[in-house]
Amino acid sequence: MKNNVQLITYVDRLTGSGVQALDNILHNQLSGLFSGVHLLPFYYPIDGSDAGFDPIDHTEVDSRLGDWENVKTLGESHELMADLIVNHMSAQSKEFLDVLDKGSDSPFWELFLTKDKVFPAGLNEEQQAKIYRPRPGSSFTNYVLPNNQSADFWTTFTDNQIDIDVTSDVGQAYLTRILKTFAENNINIIRLDAAGYAIKKAGTSCFMLEETFEFIDQLTKKSNAQGIDTLVEIHSYYQTQIEIAKRVDQVYDFALPPLILHSIFSQDFSALIKWLNISPRNCITVLDTHDGIGIIDVGPMNGKKGLLDNAEIDNLVKKIHLNSAGESQKATGAAASNVDLYQVNCTYYDALAANDYDYLLARAIQFFAPGTPQVYYAGLFAEKNDMTLLSATNVGRDINRPYLNSEHIEKSLEKPITQAIIELIKLRNNSDAFNGEFTIEGQQSVLEMAWTNDKSQATLLVDLTARKASIELNDKGKKRFILLESLLN
Repeated sequence: MKNNVQLITYVDRLTGSGVQALDNILHNQLSGLFSGVHLLPFYYPIDGSDAGFDPIDHTEVDSRLGDWENVKTLGESHELMADLIVNHMSAQSKEFLDVLDKGSDSPFWELFLTKDKVFPAGLNEEQQAKIYRPRPGSSFTNYVLPNNQSADFWTTFTDNQIDIDVTSDVGQAYLTRILKTFAENNINIIRLDAAGYAIKKAGTSCFMLEETFEFIDQLTKKSNAQGIDTLVEIHSYYQTQIEIAKRVDQVYDFALPPLILHSIFSQDFSALIKWLNISPRNCITVLDTHDGIGIIDVGPMNGKKGLLDNAEIDNLVKKIHLNSAGESQKATGAAASNVDLYQVNCTYYDALAANDYDYLLARAIQFFAPGTPQVYYAGLFAEKNDMTLLSATNVGRDINRPYLNSEHIEKSLEKPITQAIIELIKLRNNSDAFNGEFTIEGQQSVLEMAWTNDKSQATLLVDLTARKASIELNDKGKKRFILLESLLN
């Protein structure tokens, strides 16, 4: 993976069309900006109950977007990341429908995980209490089978997402078939979606077990053998994230987005500095994604201190709700249909009260943080909360999953904040300093982030009290000094 800025996008929600249209945008309006693209689920169907994360067929491109040849062509000019949804598949899949029709006589019976497979002697209250849940309610959904029988299937997220038994032969064959399809069509990187939940074991949390690491290791080796790198998507306690990073190819820095917000809100960089001194270096950095803004990644857990304490977490969430004029409150938690209650649903731009300077500062900090930056399509254009879409679907995360088109993109490219972000992207891509060594210093409202690589240096200086930030560049003797606010003029 190149150490350049990458794009995260749904194909249809950015283009209003398909993969060919995305290819065209990347070679025209967004030419030269992104070395890679994370294509959010483009499998059949893209409009399931979880926006493509509940595939009926993981190896079929939704025909409304094009086909594998279109994906392969896009991959000739850009590194492509795709989601490998390892934990579950759609209840509408032919495999699960066959199970509902034939029960244990189905050749796909072993593909899916039932309660009995993990708890053959039954699930008691103590075991139930240990299971780590991303949402309230039961981990199981009862489905009727032939001959007046039924079974409780694991449904970690929703009742339309049936958990896979990845330890079974048929489960392994299913994942191998997807990897082979990816490798044949220029997919360079896979994001292991919900991998932390893939292994279930009685008497445990059923989340990030030792056996889970072993599964990820095996899957990574299979992927690498096909020429594909892996990125693990885990929301967890920050020290756990550090340990996870030691054992995988790459992880997300999910602590970064809330810590940047906290820093700007409180005018105190202390927590951010602490984190960036110990954070994994083999990471992908984001501010916003197709999901919400994670909170669990910076908070305390099981009596252990977090990067932020409970009061700071409460203040952070309240400030987001205030900055968004209460819109985020309507999309978060029980207020809307959400599979994860540990995230705040809001565009990052609205989380910062649609303040161009603060938003540009947040992007500058992201680009200077260790790791490879990814920019979400809605974040690139500084989109505001899509309350119309939220009202139509009542899906909390849709507040930050807008449907755009070419006309909207053209208008957004004229916005000063979008032009400023593009300048930052070019700076991050073109300076050799970011391939060197990282240092960070500061106290409370003052921050200095620097990269040094032989004769190239890049430094970001921030003073929150004075509301001043600047970037100093020295690329092999060619010096530049940029006031951040000047990029907005």
